[in-house]
Amino acid sequence: MSGMTTFQADPKAPPPKLSDVPSPEGRFGAFGGQYVPETLMAALAQLEQVYDKVRHDREFWDELRGLFATLVGRPTPLYKAERLTAHAAELSSRHGNGGQAATIWLKREDLAHTGAHKINNTLGQGLLTKRMGKKRIIAETGAGQHGVASATAAAHLGLECDVYMGSEDVRRQRLNVIRMRILGARVIEVDSGSKTLKDATNEAMRDWMGSVDGTHYIIGSVVGPHPFPMIVRDFQSIIGTEAKAQSLRYIGRLPDAIVACVGGGSNAAGIFYPFIDDAKVQLIGVEAGGRSRSAGDHAATLSFGAPGVLHGTLSYVLQNSDGQTADVHSCSAGLDYPGVGPEHSYWKDSGRVTYTAADDAQALDAFTLLARTEGIIPALETSHAISEAVRLAATMKAEQHVLVCCSGRGDKDVDEAARLLTQRDEQR
Repeated sequence: MSGMTTFQADPKAPPPKLSDVPSPEGRFGAFGGQYVPETLMAALAQLEQVYDKVRHDREFWDELRGLFATLVGRPTPLYKAERLTAHAAELSSRHGNGGQAATIWLKREDLAHTGAHKINNTLGQGLLTKRMGKKRIIAETGAGQHGVASATAAAHLGLECDVYMGSEDVRRQRLNVIRMRILGARVIEVDSGSKTLKDATNEAMRDWMGSVDGTHYIIGSVVGPHPFPMIVRDFQSIIGTEAKAQSLRYIGRLPDAIVACVGGGSNAAGIFYPFIDDAKVQLIGVEAGGRSRSAGDHAATLSFGAPGVLHGTLSYVLQNSDGQTADVHSCSAGLDYPGVGPEHSYWKDSGRVTYTAADDAQALDAFTLLARTEGIIPALETSHAISEAVRLAATMKAEQHVLVCCSGRGDKDVDEAARLLTQRDEQR
């Protein structure tokens, strides 16, 4: 196994901005690095070299921005959720808080092509794949949105695509499995372990180790060994860059708070990063609280985890008493991951971002709430953020504003949500 030493800053230098990461060694404070077999070090070095070349390459970014505009449909709208805001005000009144609430705004990533933010990253990494002269991509997926986005990028760019997906997630996300296959991708079911996202990632890593010369692994979140967390964050930061400009246009200033769900953490990193040095903007990440706080019943890594190594990076990880990766649970296939991106761990320890959790019941309530107040069916991942945003807005003043990253749409979740809601009704 290979690691990287922690970057030692000049003690006489002024404190760096929180945005000035990772270090040249791939560290976000104490987190990050490369903990991978030697067989992958050359591929990571190649990826880092190619990305270093394109980071300031106008031709590359013009090509990507062109795809964002013509294929993805960017910029995605900033939407004023008036009836959801009214619900928050009613909640405030019932709890004796004066009946006022902050205005809730949605950054509509659910309207991006393929139905979620994931396409921002897969198109960027697809272009990097072609720059490296590789013809095949692989991906892992839980909720299926990254798988669909990878298959879409591969189809558009003429690449071969294999997607690893746990068999339990195949059951829960059948619609996205069909979409991937229609787009030409091969979906490889994983029956090991919990048959979910962690296990799919394990198998994708094994594939990459054996096919690295001609294959690029498009990691779907801000996880994995350096430079993946930086690359995914940079491609996803289009969300926050647009949201900042839209806030200045429609609100007249920056929002008071931004809320996003956190599994691995790509949509949250994407919307948080352009605001990370704006200290007056409160940033809140919402993890999967699952069924309870008991081990194995949730996926709230930053609330209950400890530093450890998972999938090639040092970050917060949910672990059992033996130090092994713990089992996790969430009603959302996209949030049941036992780790989190190293930059989120850095933000947690710095105190810049507050992390909380919404449980399955709260997420399901928010799922139907947004549908019935605004006519928008959110992904179950997004529903966790909606739940926290409504709770938060009800504690704030009427002149304040809360921005939520509406990271994905709920088409993929309607069958599973209906099953869970029916099950809950029968138990009452």
